[in-house]
Amino acid sequence: MGRLTTHVLDTALGVPAKGLRIELWSAGGTPAHISSHVTNDDGRVDSAILSGDVFQIGTYELRFHAGEYLKRTNQTLPDPLFLDIVPIRFGIADANAHYHVPLLLSPFGYSTYRGS
Repeated sequence: MGRLTTHVLDTALGVPAKGLRIELWSAGGTPAHISSHVTNDDGRVDSAILSGDVFQIGTYELRFHAGEYLKRTNQTLPDPLFLDIVPIRFGIADANAHYHVPLLLSPFGYSTYRGS
């Protein structure tokens, strides 16, 4: 069965982003909240964000609450923050595959990719 995982790395500090809140939303049609998670000491969520029978083909959105995390890092930040909530919308086309959607984060930019 397929599954969805993620991790977040703070590229400005060179460390995993510990304690970053993440929400998963369905993005096809009317958006609906599916689940909420917080990254551990390694910048990962302790278990799959989506798996089993609820892991289905469709469009989803991960919302990374980067602003909350960045404010706790004691970095010099502008007010208002340049980045606050980082949404990543993606599609799941294979219900049997592993989809890994990592976030590389700094106060002024981010990147993502489909990992393994």
